[in-house]
Amino acid sequence: MVASPDPSQQTHALIVAAGVGARSGLDLPKQFETIGGKPMIRHSVERLSSHPAVDRIWIVIAEGQEDMLNQSLVSFPSHNIVIGGTTRQRSVYNGLMAIWRAGGARYVLVHDAARPFVPDVVVNRLLDQLERAPAAIPLLPCVDTMVQLNGNQLDRTVDRNSLWRVQTPQAFDFQKLVAAHENFTADKDASDDAQIFRAAGHKVSTVAGDEALRKFTLPADFSAEGTEIMHQTRTGMGYDVHRLVAGEQLWLGGVKIDHEKGLAGHSDADVLLHALTDALLGTIAAGDIGDHFPPSDPQWRGVASAHFLEHAVKLIVEKAGLIQNVDMTIICEAPKIKPHREAIRQNIASLLKLDLDRVSVKATTTEALGFTGRGEGIAAQAIATILLEG
Repeated sequence: MVASPDPSQQTHALIVAAGVGARSGLDLPKQFETIGGKPMIRHSVERLSSHPAVDRIWIVIAEGQEDMLNQSLVSFPSHNIVIGGTTRQRSVYNGLMAIWRAGGARYVLVHDAARPFVPDVVVNRLLDQLERAPAAIPLLPCVDTMVQLNGNQLDRTVDRNSLWRVQTPQAFDFQKLVAAHENFTADKDASDDAQIFRAAGHKVSTVAGDEALRKFTLPADFSAEGTEIMHQTRTGMGYDVHRLVAGEQLWLGGVKIDHEKGLAGHSDADVLLHALTDALLGTIAAGDIGDHFPPSDPQWRGVASAHFLEHAVKLIVEKAGLIQNVDMTIICEAPKIKPHREAIRQNIASLLKLDLDRVSVKATTTEALGFTGRGEGIAAQAIATILLEG
């Protein structure tokens, strides 16, 4: 995230995670339960903090949940913790006041941690709408027949064309939302901030939501069957080769390695990151690295291959995908990879925002056979696994 120097012109994300999850039937509050290999709260934090338009993240939790949050966000960059109140409205208000004391913001995204998978495309729609309106929320149509009950008896069928499912994040003009909360006097808690904003006399615009923003609430949502509905497991493979020549630098996995020769190529020729980029692109059937960064285009001459990898990650995030793990093999006679392996793993884990135990780097030789065995070049293979919502 690249923050604006003026807080009043920034966009902040306020993640509401102060609930106890009584309806989930779980041992932990649901925001700390594991979904897709990570604590649920971590998904929202990672996705919103990686969006280029979001400058700062605030997380509202209940008193006594600090240790659970910190354990859920181990190795994650700095975040701001706010203690919530006795209702959702008071928790959001506490978060807004913390932002205010820190210098305020231009826009604020209010998001429920129970919706862990936040597609970039929805955030883009919301922020684009805020350029024309004071608030915007994502909606999805109701596709099932909708009825109203009288006790436990069917009373009448309701026209589903007039009903919409409301999701978060919801986007607001920060100062207007603060004022709306300050003046909110309803006898009962509001289930979302759009209600509070409308109660203050403001209009709320809408944008298309996304099925990936499903809310996890009931015990079945956390079962193997419930989580499987949300995910497709996708695997991609990548392979790349570059020649070793004198007078070039040697980059592997974004780490510069001292060696008598380096890899030749149009970019920095990082054969490992190229293979990994192709593997990631393969998980979403997005072609290969040459489709996105043609070697005939002079703007990519000498560029760091981390740029290519970050582009592949961005495409996956835009599809509400979640990288699970990557496994790579470097094939060469020299240099020896083992002394540099941990630095390579750590750099790739940082680029992908993955825990280190999800990044595997191995090395092998070809027993002096072939072009790698003769020291003419280096090859790399990569496999990536993602979870894709849908």
